[in-house]
Amino acid sequence: MAESQISSAIAAVLPDLPQAVLTSVEDTLKGFGAETIDDLQFITEGDLLPVLKPVQARRLVAAWAQNNSSTPTAAFSSPLSVCSSPPSVSPSPASSSTTSSPSSSCSTFVANWVEKFQVPWQKLPEELVQSLERKARPSPRLRRQMVRIVVSEMMKMCNNPTKHNTTEIGKIMVAKYPEALQDVIEGDVIGPGYHSLVKQLQARVENVKRPNTPKITKRKVTPDEYDTEEIPAEQKARVQDTYGCVNWEPKYLPLSETMESQQEKKNKMKEMFEEIDYNADNVKKLVQSTYYTQRKDINKGTSIQKLSQEWPFLFKEAGMIAHFQELTGLSLMDTFLGNVEKKGRRLLNFFKNVDAQKRKQVLDALLKFQTERGHLDGCSQDIVKMVLLLLAHFGEEEENLLQYVEETCLAQEVQMEKLPATPCIIVCGPCCFSAETFMLSIDQKVVNDHITSFTSALCLMFGSFYCFNIHYPVELRSTLEFLQRCFFSINPERGTKVEWNKKKKVLPVNPRVLTLIADLADHEWT
Repeated sequence: MAESQISSAIAAVLPDLPQAVLTSVEDTLKGFGAETIDDLQFITEGDLLPVLKPVQARRLVAAWAQNNSSTPTAAFSSPLSVCSSPPSVSPSPASSSTTSSPSSSCSTFVANWVEKFQVPWQKLPEELVQSLERKARPSPRLRRQMVRIVVSEMMKMCNNPTKHNTTEIGKIMVAKYPEALQDVIEGDVIGPGYHSLVKQLQARVENVKRPNTPKITKRKVTPDEYDTEEIPAEQKARVQDTYGCVNWEPKYLPLSETMESQQEKKNKMKEMFEEIDYNADNVKKLVQSTYYTQRKDINKGTSIQKLSQEWPFLFKEAGMIAHFQELTGLSLMDTFLGNVEKKGRRLLNFFKNVDAQKRKQVLDALLKFQTERGHLDGCSQDIVKMVLLLLAHFGEEEENLLQYVEETCLAQEVQMEKLPATPCIIVCGPCCFSAETFMLSIDQKVVNDHITSFTSALCLMFGSFYCFNIHYPVELRSTLEFLQRCFFSINPERGTKVEWNKKKKVLPVNPRVLTLIADLADHEWT
């Protein structure tokens, strides 16, 4: 109850706060020990700056201080229904232009209607109930019917449910029938498992509200509200840098290590790097034992150029796999290949038999494959097709991920100014199917000029985003997040790896990724 009260206390002051940010604020408050609404009076503006804009932080602190000084807890714990309107007050001429009606929203301090809400399972059609009880995923038609019925009952209790409200109800529904309603692809739960249902509920709420929603003129945002200069860059970036990581910044050296032994091993790896035939297992052990020092160098912002000189094996397959394992707890190559074996053919089948009928870009890509046959084996060909079709499906530009050069091109001959700043694969040849060599570029610098398979190049490119604290570019956000969740098994419930953009709302799970996952789950094939 205390958690929902704190959440509602935030939403009452900042009703338009995105769900992801609201969750971050809640976590921050918990971190400072705020367990009840009475604790909010002790929160300062500085406590909130890592997750909120300065003006937003000031508004929260001011509201909580005012509520505490006037009516200590009444403002937060009123038992009145959240959908009831307060006593009518005639506004003064001076304030009438800026005062909004509290009755237009159900998100006052206590969202007790959600706690009392009963999902109308008994009103669902028999065919749908049979699917749910038999743990079978309902057809899209039945799922839409379920959403309409549930939202109809929600709006009998509250005519303006918030995203927070629909999220809580979505959680309840998925918890009752997880096998039938969770976001799943080939047995792997995507994120917390309820995002696509919440998305459908929220969309239905918006559709029902639309005829009754008055058109309003947006007020002009003052420059101060976009001011983020007071928030240190490292604090703003850290949320994205630590996304998906289990050991982002180790606090202590291993007991068997000293700073001197770390330096000795670092020097030994530099010497080994010059050898033509180094032992990959030895490299893995040395990278694991010096992980503490590697993270210290990376997290303090050492440039890619400097890192490639000091820790050259981090950009090779053996070294990056070891570092990625320590960082995320996952095996970079094994996880990817295991998921390709489980899900790759299903994804390709969907693109060929369903998506190509709807999207011209996907159909064009499939036709192009017929003229680009190479020497790759079946698995490698499927991986190339999978990546190119994902780009086509999401309408994301291939050049942001893949750059093509002549087959005999050397690293020093690559035109660096044409490369994106984020990690990308340089293909040495006219197409990925026929190329025998690939390169990896980061920060417009070639950091690995001899990769012999597209699969290795793709894994090294993806791993670079995590190992070197690089955010997904907005231009590739859907393709990279789909690969992350479905093929690299990185499924955080909160946060995002997409680069920060003040003009674009970023959600914990990309809605376009959720839609593709839902379509795949609905796709029946033999």
